[in-house]
Amino acid sequence: MDQRRSRRLILAAVGAGLVLRLAFALLYWTGKPLTHDEREYLVLAQSLSEGRGLHYPADHAPGTSPQFGRAPGYPAFLAMIGSTSAEAPAAPAGIKIVQALLGALAVWMIGGIARRAAGERTGAVAAAIAACYPPLVWISSYVLSETLFIPLALGCVMVLHAARLRADAERSPRGGGALTVAAGLLAGAAVLVRPGMLFFLPIAALWFIRRKRWSLALAFCVSAAVVVLPWTLRNVREYGRFVLVASEGGVTFWTGNHPLAIGEGDLAANPAIKQAEVAFRQSHPGLTAAELEPLYYRDALAQIAAHPGWWALLLVKKAFYTFVPVGPSYRLHSTRYLLASVIPYALLAPLAFTGLFRLARRGGAATPLLLLALSVVMTGLVFFPQERFRIPVIDPTMIICASTVIAARAGRQA
Repeated sequence: MDQRRSRRLILAAVGAGLVLRLAFALLYWTGKPLTHDEREYLVLAQSLSEGRGLHYPADHAPGTSPQFGRAPGYPAFLAMIGSTSAEAPAAPAGIKIVQALLGALAVWMIGGIARRAAGERTGAVAAAIAACYPPLVWISSYVLSETLFIPLALGCVMVLHAARLRADAERSPRGGGALTVAAGLLAGAAVLVRPGMLFFLPIAALWFIRRKRWSLALAFCVSAAVVVLPWTLRNVREYGRFVLVASEGGVTFWTGNHPLAIGEGDLAANPAIKQAEVAFRQSHPGLTAAELEPLYYRDALAQIAAHPGWWALLLVKKAFYTFVPVGPSYRLHSTRYLLASVIPYALLAPLAFTGLFRLARRGGAATPLLLLALSVVMTGLVFFPQERFRIPVIDPTMIICASTVIAARAGRQA
């Protein structure tokens, strides 16, 4: 397949993906009640819009869930595009439209990464799959940070690959420096949207170091830190202690490493752990959610230290649930949702497994993406895997890996 035809097909997939996302958002996903996280994002966005900073208003009723500090990137994005009413009964149409555009951009990125990694035909196939892949279609209709995170994370790996090509072409220790700085800035922005991106920073730095690009490794990490540091300093002033991005990390770590943890899902998906979390807060009266964060870490680390064998088995369970979609977070939804989520994933997974080894051996444009996927797996092992955490990176990686196999078979038959 020639380059011109491949690019036309990718652009056609982008258009189809946009139509599907808008149709789902505006014709089907209407009037649906907001989840706890969606309501909190809208509340924080409205607070930013009104000049009160990233704070929950005094009259916001969170129910039985604590109001932990969140990463600022997504609420700031919502505030920038408007439609941030905290009283909205459902996801505002304006947000869904803008996020549908971001979803279409992600289709183009997936096709572009696949094209650079394994050829023109693979790029066209990957874009076509991404355009209609159900989890990538519907995630744009939720007021959740994943939709913004996807193009930031994929953009980072695309620029990293460009930086590596420039460095190789210039044969200079500092070749590709400007592109590396740009990738670091994107990584820092992604951290402020989803702090799990922090796991990618040392992995990417080690990738540069392995190629003896020490200055690029430093440039990448420093430029990411430049984006994150001002928010960290704000947190130190706000909380009176070191909080790198958000104060929700403690309860997330505690949830994923609790004695009742099965290896998948958050508090909503594990009612027994939810009850234990309520009891934990009641045992520390008078402390705010932010003040409880170090106590969550301390309690979870004590559990791990006391039962290392149990924790090792829990890690195995987390690894299983990272790739096998049968955990409790999937069963929170309707049967229709479950089938639309699991069936496409199950169809692509065997092909993706084969394609993964092909791309890993080939290297090139796929390497930064595979490293990003590795960082997501590590995040799930430290905290816990969940469907929402899988969709932004693992699913695009799986689509690209599967597309190499599909494109190769199509090429033989042509």
